[in-house]
Amino acid sequence: MSEQDTSQFDLGNILKTAEKSASDLFEGFTQAFVGEAESLRDGTEFDPVELPRDLYAHQNAQTEWWYYTGHAKTDSGDRFGFELVFFKRRTDLDKFGPVPLRLLGNPIHFAHFAITDYKREKFSYSHRKSSNGPFDRPASVSEKHFHLRLGDWSLRESNGSHILRASIGEDLTFEATLTPKKKLILNGKNKDGVSYKDKDEASRYFAYTRMEMEGDITWHGETEHFSGSSWMDREFGTWTPTENQKGWDWFSIQLDNDTELMCYQLRNSTDDVSPYSSGVFVEKDGNYTPLANEDFSIEPTGYWRSQRTKATYPSGWKIKVEKYDLDLVIDPVIEDQELDTRGTTMIIYWEGACSVNGTAGGKEVSGNAYVELVGYDRSHESPNLAYFLMGNNFEFPPKSIFG
Repeated sequence: MSEQDTSQFDLGNILKTAEKSASDLFEGFTQAFVGEAESLRDGTEFDPVELPRDLYAHQNAQTEWWYYTGHAKTDSGDRFGFELVFFKRRTDLDKFGPVPLRLLGNPIHFAHFAITDYKREKFSYSHRKSSNGPFDRPASVSEKHFHLRLGDWSLRESNGSHILRASIGEDLTFEATLTPKKKLILNGKNKDGVSYKDKDEASRYFAYTRMEMEGDITWHGETEHFSGSSWMDREFGTWTPTENQKGWDWFSIQLDNDTELMCYQLRNSTDDVSPYSSGVFVEKDGNYTPLANEDFSIEPTGYWRSQRTKATYPSGWKIKVEKYDLDLVIDPVIEDQELDTRGTTMIIYWEGACSVNGTAGGKEVSGNAYVELVGYDRSHESPNLAYFLMGNNFEFPPKSIFG
C-alpha cells in the first residue's frame, strides 16, 4: 500500500471516528433533555385493521397520514381538484446527520394542501409543520376519536361524514363535508388492511374510494358553493424503507360507471418495479378485489421537466387491467402540479388532478384521477437542516395567489 493510500485510509478512519463521537455526543445530550428513543415496534405491525379505532391516531406508529383528494364543480361551473393530507411522525429513529430529530420535536405534525384550478390552469399549494413549540401553530391528533388540527386547518368526523378545512394565505379557504357512498375497503392481498411494501415490511392501509362532497370555497374574491366526489386514504405503521421503496407512482381513479381503481408501482433506485406493487378494483356494489403487481400495467405516455427543481416526471399514462378489461388513458389537467415540501416533510413530489378516458368491458368510459409521483427528485436523501428549521410554512405561488 502506498503512502497516499495509507494516508487516505487513516483519514477515512479519523472521519468515521469523529462522526461516531459527534453522534454519541448528540445522542447523550438528547437523552438527557427529551429521553431515550423508542423502537416503535410493539408487535402489532402485522395485525389486521380494527375499525373504528384505526381511523384515530396511534401513539406508537412511526408514520401515519390521513389523505384526501377530490374533484369538484362550483355552482358557477368552475372546476377544481384538491389535495389535503395530515401527517404525524414519531421522530425516535430519525436523524439529521448526527443530530437526533426528536431533539426538535416528537411527534412532529405536518399538513399539505393544494388546489388545481382547471379553468385558469393554475396550481397553488401550502404546507405546514408543528412540534407544538413556542413559535409553532398548535397541532393535535386524538387517539380516542377522529379529530386532527394544525393551526386553523382541521379534519374531524360528524355523524359519519368527514369535515375538512384548509386555506392558502388570505385569498383561499376550503371547507368541505365528505360522506362515504361505498363501504370502506381494506387493502392488502388478504383484505385485512395489512399492505406489504417489502419482505416483512408493512403498513396498515384502508380507504374510502368514493365520497360525496359538498362545501364552500372562497377564491377569486368570492365564496362559492361546490359539489363533487372525493377519495380518502388512511395509512399508518412502523416500517423500514428498503431498496424496493425508493419511489412510487400511485393512482386513484374514479370512473363514471361507478367503479374505482387504485394501483401503485413501487420503484427501486434504478427505477425497476418492485414485485410488492399492488392495487385494488372496486365494483359498483362496493365489492372489491386486491390486485397484485402482475394484474396491471402502467406505461408513461410523456414526460414533464420542472423548471424550478429540474426533476423530470412521467406526464400521462396508459393503465391496463386485463381481468377487468380496463384500458385507460390518464392525462394531467395541467402539467405543473409539483410540490416542494423540503421545509416540512422534506421531499419534492408531483401530486395532481387528472382526467381519465378509455374503455371498460369494451364500453367507453371516462372519469377523474389523482396521481402521486415520489422519488423523481432525490434531494431528500441529503436533507438540509437549515431549510427544515426555516421552512415552517410555504405557499406557492407566494403572497397573493390571485394577484
